[in-house]
Amino acid sequence: MEEELYKGKISFINYEKQFATIEYLQNNKSKAVNCKTTEAGSGKKPHQYRLGDGVSFQLKLSDRGDKMTAYNVKFTHNETISLLVQKAAIENRFSGYLKIVDGRFFVKEIDSYILFPIQLSKWEREPVETAANEAIAFKLLNVEKPNSIVAELFSHNYFPEYKKALQHFNNKIEIEAIVYKLSPHAVYLNLFGDKMQAKLSITGPEIDTVKEGDTIQVVITHLTPNRIVVKRL
Repeated sequence: MEEELYKGKISFINYEKQFATIEYLQNNKSKAVNCKTTEAGSGKKPHQYRLGDGVSFQLKLSDRGDKMTAYNVKFTHNETISLLVQKAAIENRFSGYLKIVDGRFFVKEIDSYILFPIQLSKWEREPVETAANEAIAFKLLNVEKPNSIVAELFSHNYFPEYKKALQHFNNKIEIEAIVYKLSPHAVYLNLFGDKMQAKLSITGPEIDTVKEGDTIQVVITHLTPNRIVVKRL
């Protein structure tokens, strides 16, 4: 006989101990049961559970046999996140607090208490640990994929090299780039020391004229906090 399928909502999460509490109704009575947040099914990564997540699940005895536990937990929806996504479409600016979970930085939205992982630029320093629990403004990214939403802070601590690259990009200033690696179809360049790297596609006989340590004059044609594109002059 197939075991009964229940529906409930995540009411508490302990990220350090990797478990969550699900509140649900059984015979019109409010009940609660714990589940592991690291459980994955069908070869997929575990879902990053958040407060308010609607889930379906089944029940079984815990390994110790002294209480029931939830298993085969599957995320279904989160009404609060849907409301935040709707708000982001109008004004994508939120307030929250920095949190550190398992060595990673998150931001906790001030009203919903939902945690979103922070996405940092590859040319940006992490917030200092002493900034945990400080109020901070952020926006949401990947809002078209609710399960993959991340937060980007409005305050950034970019490396000086990125600020210099931005100046060169805006003013179309030439850069002396150093070749640090070669492949059959491209050379890899260090810009402004070794803090920023760029790939330059080179084909045909030209690739044979370049060696590691060479200096190449380039100009930045595209620059974002996570991507840089250069062209040889």
